[in-house]
Amino acid sequence: MVAQVRATDGKSEAGQPVNLDTGIVEAAEAALGAIGAARREIGQVIFGQQEVVDLSLITLLAGGHGLLVGVPGLAKTKLVEAMGTVLGLSARRVQFTPDLMPSDILGSEVLDESADGKRHFRFIKGPVFAQLLMADEINRASPRTQSALLQAMQEHHVTVAGERYDLPAPFHVLATQNPIEQEGTYPLPEAQLDRFLLEIDVGYPDREAERRILLETTGATEHKPIQAMTAETLMSTQRLVRRLPVGENVVDAILDLVRSARPGDGDPALTSKLAWGPGPRASQALTLAARARALVEGRLAPSVDDVIALAAPVLKHRIALTFAARADGETVESVIARLVERLG
Repeated sequence: MVAQVRATDGKSEAGQPVNLDTGIVEAAEAALGAIGAARREIGQVIFGQQEVVDLSLITLLAGGHGLLVGVPGLAKTKLVEAMGTVLGLSARRVQFTPDLMPSDILGSEVLDESADGKRHFRFIKGPVFAQLLMADEINRASPRTQSALLQAMQEHHVTVAGERYDLPAPFHVLATQNPIEQEGTYPLPEAQLDRFLLEIDVGYPDREAERRILLETTGATEHKPIQAMTAETLMSTQRLVRRLPVGENVVDAILDLVRSARPGDGDPALTSKLAWGPGPRASQALTLAARARALVEGRLAPSVDDVIALAAPVLKHRIALTFAARADGETVESVIARLVERLG
């Protein structure tokens, strides 16, 4: 039996209704219940940041890693801790500092001596062996230490002393970064930034949300989040996200947007301002994130509106402006906004 489900714009790649197997529809209905419960539970402890919560959920549902950028005191750390609890993931936190070493993240080998006097090396796993790793203030560590996460984030295993050690499944990194305090920090290299599916800006809450924060977090008791999903449910939802159909018009919108942000490919009036642009990983990220966003909003196929909404979180950490453009007051966000306008 086949159920007929339309994309948001009502068209599939052939201009016809999108056909979905009943199994996908039933799996989506179950996933929507779990996602809704998770959103409500996180909303009990994170106030006035619904877009940030949704983007963080989209990141994990798409199977990726997220970079949370915001000034201190906006509950970035609390959000990651709440997500670990609500999604049923084993979570570890690493506070990145200038003296942090790669072994502090990955683990190290120690020399053991058995009862019969034989010596051998034993590997002690580091905090990276968790389903959800919070890399707090990731840009405070040295480039050498930052690079310890490169293999883990891309390949989901690490190599220590020539031996491969697989990471738990699922494996996600949610990193935080302070955009204003740059003394004693090390900018993340392009290869590291490209491994983050989304860069999520965490802004100030509005007045009503801040009023709720005052009333609900300064009393004798404080709400604690409870588990709403399991790791197995999350992984099954991630598999479902990859099965959702993507219409040809959405694929074209993704390609048009990403390719227009590359020097030499798009409008010279805009691309002349770019030192470098996004690679194919940006297209992959936008496709997965658009599917996940559609599911979070209760739809079974993404639309061009999803691409437009996710353009900035996907692209802004994958684009660099030339010195001349920065001197003229240009910003990455303004360039992306003009690129999005061209999608119509």
